Amino acid sequence: MGVLKGRGLPGRLSAPRSRIAPVSDQTLSGGHDVRRSKNWLNTARWQRLRLRVLERDGYTCQKTGVLLSGKHPAPNSPVVDHIVPHRGDPGLFWDQSNLQSVSKAWHDSVKQSIEKRGEAGQA
Repeated sequence: MGVLKGRGLPGRLSAPRSRIAPVSDQTLSGGHDVRRSKNWLNTARWQRLRLRVLERDGYTCQKTGVLLSGKHPAPNSPVVDHIVPHRGDPGLFWDQSNLQSVSKAWHDSVKQSIEKRGEAGQA
């Protein structure tokens, strides 16, 4: 044993390749970084905009008419939804006319199935 050690022969085992995608793969073809938009949800600017939309819509679901009086995770808790998915585009993300108040129940069921079918923006 150990006869081949130090004879200049390559090892038979190599380091495994990384399965983590490079950062550039996280950016969509439109050049918008989706990861950055997740951080926008944690800003005071988003909280102010969200409150303005909820007040504009009278804390009423724009799809079902349900009063949005619940506290998360209640089905009638308020969610401010992007009508047309922003996909990291800051113009669409911050556009108040692209936002609507909906119930968590509607958002988590109907809206998600619409987006999975690729019909977003038609809801």
